[in-house]
Amino acid sequence: MGLNSIMKIFMPKDKVFYTLFEEVAATVGQMGILLKEVVNETDFDKRAVIISKLEDMEHINDDYTHNIFTELGRNFITPFDREDIHHLASALDDIADYIFSSAKKINFYKVNPNDKGFQKMADLIELAAQQIKIAVHELRDMKNMRQITDALVRVNNIENQADDVFDMSIDRLFEIEPDAKEVIKKREIYQVMELVTDKCEDAANVIESIIIKYA
Repeated sequence: MGLNSIMKIFMPKDKVFYTLFEEVAATVGQMGILLKEVVNETDFDKRAVIISKLEDMEHINDDYTHNIFTELGRNFITPFDREDIHHLASALDDIADYIFSSAKKINFYKVNPNDKGFQKMADLIELAAQQIKIAVHELRDMKNMRQITDALVRVNNIENQADDVFDMSIDRLFEIEPDAKEVIKKREIYQVMELVTDKCEDAANVIESIIIKYA
């Protein structure tokens, strides 16, 4: 066996990991857009159609995540730390899971999402998902470090805004909602939506760890 053949065995399959991460991030970005559509759609049945699309995309991302873990087991050499690959894949998967969960609970609880708090949270989730998409796509060559770091800073700022929106929305909910059952249902939806931004921040922190090590 020639030297070139031997080297090929140990060369990392960079394109496999980067491509899979980019596919996951693109799907997460699209799911953020669809969640905005869910909270702006007042018709239950029309929302159900959008939520079904979100479910399909969540399943697609599960497959991508499984493929990342499979490739992690197959490859001795990886483009960056195996632990970081695992953490980033898990964080991105969590974002997709909680976006779908937010949308699903709206129809499951038969809650009218035409509420400023829900809509603002959905706006922030969509913005955070798009920034994660940008940062992940720049990981392939890390040439545009400013674009990555700007995206990560925006995600952190968005997460802080989401905390404020969550607090104000829950306070307003207890103040104006007379039905205790509605309070419980809406509070749970808000909690899951706020978790989406937490998971976006988790993904941003992993990306920051990667660029500190390898940039």
